[in-house]
Amino acid sequence: MASLLSLREATVQFGARAVLDAVDLEVAEHEIVCVLGPSGSGKSTLLRAVAGLQSLDAGRVELDGRDQRGVPAHKRGVGLMFQDHQLFPQRDVGGNVAFGLRMHGVPRGEQADRVAVLLELVGLPKAQRRAVASLSGGEQQRVALARALAPRPRLLMLDEPLGQLDRSLRERLVVELRELFDELGTTVLAVTHDQGEAFALADRVVVMREGRIAQAGTPLEVWQRPADEFVARFLGFENVVPATVTGERADTAWGKIPVPHGAPTGRSSRFWCGRPGCG
Repeated sequence: MASLLSLREATVQFGARAVLDAVDLEVAEHEIVCVLGPSGSGKSTLLRAVAGLQSLDAGRVELDGRDQRGVPAHKRGVGLMFQDHQLFPQRDVGGNVAFGLRMHGVPRGEQADRVAVLLELVGLPKAQRRAVASLSGGEQQRVALARALAPRPRLLMLDEPLGQLDRSLRERLVVELRELFDELGTTVLAVTHDQGEAFALADRVVVMREGRIAQAGTPLEVWQRPADEFVARFLGFENVVPATVTGERADTAWGKIPVPHGAPTGRSSRFWCGRPGCG
């Protein structure tokens, strides 16, 4: 599958610190990629660099194979949805969703049709005339999503999209988002610190640590085979002990335990286990 987005050794320096440290990342068309990591890992800076809101100190961002150096944010053809919605309080729901369409010079009648379709898709049919202040947090998030999708961006980027919502609402909305993106064939790059959100939404999960990619793979691959102790502990594996790996067996405090083929061998290896009874 062809790559829509490519980062090539993307680097951002804040003083002496590399917030992004020579990051390479590919996102294919119609793929949903979630960048996961603790605060300060560089995930939001990565998103801002792709959007054109943060300049790179080295490396490049490519969209459809075209280097985006010098291309301003509003000409990159990407959509960005923030955690805090950033809706316009002086505009009603329809006015918020139509904002990008107006900026692109879409005729008024076409704007109205597109707004109606999008509000139907996000579960707010006939809400065009509602005031933003009258909406719940979940409803505001749906409006923000419809606004981001309105200009048909080739890449939709989500910055902690459900971070301000309560747990039960987040769990419901993440399932709805996944179904919506599948229906639309949207290419998505999202950042979050919430593991459940990332694993439920993504085709591929990218775990970041101190400006670098610690591991990338399908949700199942990352969960079943954390690349190192940092990834294992970040995912919630508390049972981490020293081990000696030989072949496909690890000699641990729990006894001999099978390990995946090709696992690093030696006494310095560490082993983690999420099964009940480990440790």
